[in-house]
Amino acid sequence: MVVTDQLIQRGLAQSRRLARLIVLLADRSREEFAVAIAPFGLPVPVARTLMVLSGPTPMNEMAGHLGYDPSYVTGLADQLEQRGLATRVPGKDRRIKMLQPTAEGHALRTRIMHAVDAAGAFAQSLSPAERDTLGELLERLLDPTATK
Repeated sequence: MVVTDQLIQRGLAQSRRLARLIVLLADRSREEFAVAIAPFGLPVPVARTLMVLSGPTPMNEMAGHLGYDPSYVTGLADQLEQRGLATRVPGKDRRIKMLQPTAEGHALRTRIMHAVDAAGAFAQSLSPAERDTLGELLERLLDPTATK
């Protein structure tokens, strides 16, 4: 019984450590992103939305990808349209609202992505193989039903 309790405690300690490290990494990533996009004058949520907008994209799909409520994405789409960075276009199913980057939006998206890539130093301390492994492990944590 003592061995079982020790194993349980060790597992809990490992889980807490991993959770703390993941939160710290997410915080650092958010900070680096905000610094990288600051010169472009876009709020973080608007820049994040533009970054996932490579072509006509259903707004509900964008909401899921970004982890935002669909109604919030509608507001972000409004901001992108007001700035001339995106337009709403009809989808094949007219009930689905699509957002498409304009030429200016594409150009800004490319510049933002280069700036974010240049600022993303936190992962550069890992080898390409380690980054692949970390990515696979994080995907498994996000989707526990994925095959191991």
